[in-house]
Amino acid sequence: MSRILIKGGTIVTMDEKGRILAPGDLLVERGRIAALAPRLEVEEVGEVIDAAGMIVMPGFVNAHLHTWQTGLRGIAADWTIKEYLRAMHAGLATHFRPQDIYIANLMGAHAQLNAGTTTLVDWCHNNPTPEHTDAAIDALRNSGIRALFLHGSPKPDPKTGQRHFSEIPLPRAEVERVRRERLSSDDGLVTLGLAILGPGMSVHEVCLADFRLARELGLVASMHVSGGFMVPDGFERLAAEGLLGRHINVVHANILSDEQLSLLVSNGVSFTVTAEVEMQMGFGRPLTGRLRALGAPVSIGSDIESAMSSDMFTVARMTLQCQRLLDNLDAIAAMGAGPEAITVSSAEALRWATIDGARMAGMDHRVGSLVPGKAADIALLDTRAHGLYPVNDPVASIVLQAGPANVDTVMVDGVVRKRAGRLLAADLDRRADELAASGARILTEFRGAQS
Repeated sequence: MSRILIKGGTIVTMDEKGRILAPGDLLVERGRIAALAPRLEVEEVGEVIDAAGMIVMPGFVNAHLHTWQTGLRGIAADWTIKEYLRAMHAGLATHFRPQDIYIANLMGAHAQLNAGTTTLVDWCHNNPTPEHTDAAIDALRNSGIRALFLHGSPKPDPKTGQRHFSEIPLPRAEVERVRRERLSSDDGLVTLGLAILGPGMSVHEVCLADFRLARELGLVASMHVSGGFMVPDGFERLAAEGLLGRHINVVHANILSDEQLSLLVSNGVSFTVTAEVEMQMGFGRPLTGRLRALGAPVSIGSDIESAMSSDMFTVARMTLQCQRLLDNLDAIAAMGAGPEAITVSSAEALRWATIDGARMAGMDHRVGSLVPGKAADIALLDTRAHGLYPVNDPVASIVLQAGPANVDTVMVDGVVRKRAGRLLAADLDRRADELAASGARILTEFRGAQS
């Protein structure tokens, strides 16, 4: 792989010191960041990317996305959580064929790349057969995105004689097949994790089986906590078994008591906030502020493609401004006036969308910041567009003013996936038609089954 020199941009490193090089050069060699400095003199460069007028930043990490719903965009925009669970999991999901999962994951991943996301945590809980699982993995690989594929399980209504999904652990044999045959390496572009039910959505025996499987295979295991608990003291019991740790991730978790939250944080558990869906569906206050008070990192994700935008500019902005609002309201209630100073900075919100998201995925040693030795997962934003120029604070510009239209170039593992504002994937128009046809057929079959 030839060397690529990104020259003359404003480099937002997201390293431990929060360095910004303006201007700065960055050298990519063999898919990794080889060097960066205010100026690099490099011989034998295969390509020079002129980054003048560009912000050079680590690609976003979307820490929670149900990519399989891409063909159903917009249908859940006005749904409550009860309507979503009934229509999506007990209804629409049951009409997906493997090819529907493939085209949804492919086009969903392309959309992430187009918007500057280079790492996707794909929470796949509509894979009733090995063919569905393989289709999801194939699509992620073919897109060129970096992804943590979280192997989950469907949630249909049980038929007569069947157990409820809460009583069924992840299929060990199938997970082992995927680990052995499809995603055996933790260094690949697509890696394996688990999307488990956890104590909020399963009985304790299932919790034990799933948590033990994650520990045995050395995999990240993520779960939703968005309503009441099937096992109210489930986390306490799992902690007593020594099954908590940095590899465990909890999504939402708005309802956790202070004691539960402290227990999980002290055991290294990571958390993912999806503020927009939590506000829509009545989960309660996003956990952002309580995590910050405990000094715990926050990762963020877009959640459901069927309801809202999945670009990380929107996700970071919504999460930041939601927490600022809550802090302001708390201050007004307590003191009769807003805070003397802003409570959460733009720089912190950008961490949620980059290095802290990488930490959630167990990839912070590989991605999430622009430092020598890490993978060259990089996004270049064109600052010359109306509405963004002039850039007086590049971090503030990224979080509060930029959007997907500013994403000029995207690189994953040193491979350019978007250039001059255009995705380099083949047959995108044909693939878009396939996505639309897939979504239309699923909706038609679902509505027919309801009549």
